[in-house]
Amino acid sequence: MEEKAVVKFKKDEFAVKEYVKGSIGRGKVSKIRIEYTPIGEKIIISTHKAGLIIGRGGERIDQLTKTLKSKFGLENPHIEIDEIKNPEFDAQLTADDIASGLERFGPLKFKVLAYRALQKIIEAGALGVEIRLSGKLPSARAKTWRFTQGYLKKTGDSANVVDRAEARAETKPGTVGVKVSIMAPEVVLKDKIVINEAMIQKLRMNVIQAEQELENSKSAKKKSTKSSKKEKPVKAEETEEQ
Repeated sequence: MEEKAVVKFKKDEFAVKEYVKGSIGRGKVSKIRIEYTPIGEKIIISTHKAGLIIGRGGERIDQLTKTLKSKFGLENPHIEIDEIKNPEFDAQLTADDIASGLERFGPLKFKVLAYRALQKIIEAGALGVEIRLSGKLPSARAKTWRFTQGYLKKTGDSANVVDRAEARAETKPGTVGVKVSIMAPEVVLKDKIVINEAMIQKLRMNVIQAEQELENSKSAKKKSTKSSKKEKPVKAEETEEQ
């Protein structure tokens, strides 16, 4: 019974997310999170077009809140907007834009759409991008096209910093799958080494110090050998006098 309740809970949550995303429109919403508090349900919408979602005087937010209460039975839904400052680095927005372009202009324009999105993301400063399109593009047989540029982590724990998303485009020849992976410039990589002027100066000082220590050790050895040579004949004279 508990498993059925969990499955039903997840299905209802997924239905709420899909309805909110569908009512706002594809390409405007990146992610939707639902947090449950003692006061009610908090629905956080990540978007780069907050004005369009809120509406004039909050009309669209109020209408969406009433619909969630009546249609899905939410007790006290509270909608919050999480504004995305750099939409170029959001994989879901990029995937939705490419999917919308394929549905609007047709699958024959897939290279133009992919390269345009790739160039836009790289010019914004992303470290790496990968776009995969799978479907009947443009031949009758399904095929996967890969567009990539820059540096992208794919394995290990550091691969979690890569933002990944999927979208689907319904074209006349068939369904086209869109996968986008973006590594933003502000991500922290543990294996990244930055060599600046201060580090170069420090390395030079270490080299100079090591050379000086080597010269000092050589001169100390030379002095010790000279002093030992001078002491030897003195010892010989002392033995003869005795």
